[in-house]
Amino acid sequence: MRERRAEAPYRVAVLVTDETSAFEVGMATAVFGPYLGDLIPGRYELRLCAERPTSVPLAGGAVLTTRYGLRQLRTAHTVIVPSSADLDAPPSDALIEELRAAHRAGARVVSTCTGAYKLAAAGLLDGRRATTHWRWAGLLRTRHPLVEVDPNPLYVDEGDVLTGAGSAASLDLFLHLVRKDFGTELANTVARRLVIQPHRDGDQAQYIEASVAAPPEDDGLARSMAWALKNLGGPITVGTLAREARMSERSYLRHFARSQGISPIRWLISQSGVHREVAGRGPGVNDDWGTRAGRRQMTLV
Repeated sequence: MRERRAEAPYRVAVLVTDETSAFEVGMATAVFGPYLGDLIPGRYELRLCAERPTSVPLAGGAVLTTRYGLRQLRTAHTVIVPSSADLDAPPSDALIEELRAAHRAGARVVSTCTGAYKLAAAGLLDGRRATTHWRWAGLLRTRHPLVEVDPNPLYVDEGDVLTGAGSAASLDLFLHLVRKDFGTELANTVARRLVIQPHRDGDQAQYIEASVAAPPEDDGLARSMAWALKNLGGPITVGTLAREARMSERSYLRHFARSQGISPIRWLISQSGVHREVAGRGPGVNDDWGTRAGRRQMTLV
């Protein structure tokens, strides 16, 4: 990733093209723009960039005006490429060259939803694991067979190139970037300000088969999760959770994965990391079940 002076802000360039999703641009602006300036003063410098710095029509009929062009991508630390409505319109040669130049210069290149198509067209996803919105994953795989397309995760972090599922999962990806840049505590603070869950693991499924869970008092699964959150300081096993839910371990594993889109151990690790950070102990899993012996208790997960 491009080096930066300790006192200098991270420069974030968001690419805006015709029919770009206003929702995804708005989420990038909320996290990296001036809205959170009191929480992260001087941490990020946001620029919305267009191929032609003028008025750009967004999906839904709104028009965005910016004075920044594609050359801004080359000086950015992070380049974000949101989705566009028209997947049949290929990116221009100029855009492809600027994406490649930004990556060569050391920028971290990030796509949300079908923005992955532009990264793939630039060759930045060749030989890499990548994701996009599950609805468009098959087409991405067909058009770009050198890309290892995974339609399941919320986002994929390949270091200098990250791809996200898009829509609301864009916020999970942007919080992941804040967490990488400035740590879990600041990312949790940003999540509280935006009134969103502080951490959803990137490998969590994009969607789940089950409907919204029943109220906690009537649902054994929710009851077991509530119990786990109150007892993160001690050892927790699948058997313990299953007993709290009044299910067999096999049924518990099946219902948990279908309801949450993630295994119990992955959920516990994510929740324990948040718990420890809030408690001032630093990021990581609970010492008791985070040990090798503790993990052996989770071998059925």
